[in-house]
Amino acid sequence: MLGSIALIGAYLAHTEIVKYLNGNYGYGVDADLDIEFNLLKIGLSVLIVALAGGSLFTYRQSKKKQLPIWDKTSKNLLINLAIPLIAGGLFILSLIFVHPNSYGLIAPSCLVFYGLALINAGKYTYTDVRYLGICEAILGIIAMFNIGYGLYFWAFGFGVLHIFYGLLMYFKYERAK
Repeated sequence: MLGSIALIGAYLAHTEIVKYLNGNYGYGVDADLDIEFNLLKIGLSVLIVALAGGSLFTYRQSKKKQLPIWDKTSKNLLINLAIPLIAGGLFILSLIFVHPNSYGLIAPSCLVFYGLALINAGKYTYTDVRYLGICEAILGIIAMFNIGYGLYFWAFGFGVLHIFYGLLMYFKYERAK
C-alpha cells in the first residue's frame, strides 16, 4: 500500500512539473511559488496518507496477534526511526527555505535520511527493514550524482522498493503461516 501511494504521489508531482515546464502553469502571481506550494502539498499528502495507512496496518497486526501496540520495543523503534527522520526533515526544510537553489538535493536527501532511519530502527524489527534502509540510502546517494532525475529515484525508492519489500515480507512471514 505504501509503495502504491508513493507512486501515485510521484505521478501527481510529475504532472505538476510537466505543466510548469511546458508553460501551462501558474494561476497566481508567481508560477514558481505555485509549483513549490503544489509539490509541497502533494508531498505532505503522501506522507500523511502513508503514516495513516502504516498506523492502521500496525494496529490491525497487533490486534490480530493479540500484542500490545505500545511497549518498550515499539517505543525504541519509534525513537530510533524519528531521530534521523527529524534531522533529515530539518535538513530538507533548509534546502527549501534557506537554500532555494538546492531543490535538486531534496529527493536524494529524502532517500538517504529515510534509509538511515530504517537502518537505525532495524534493530527493533525484522532484519529485512535494515536491508530496505541500506537500499534506500544507496539509492539516495546514487541520486545525488544524478540531479534532475530525483523524482524518478524518489518514485523507485519509495514506490517500487516498498512494493517489493511488502511482497517479500508477505511471502516470507505472512503467507508462510
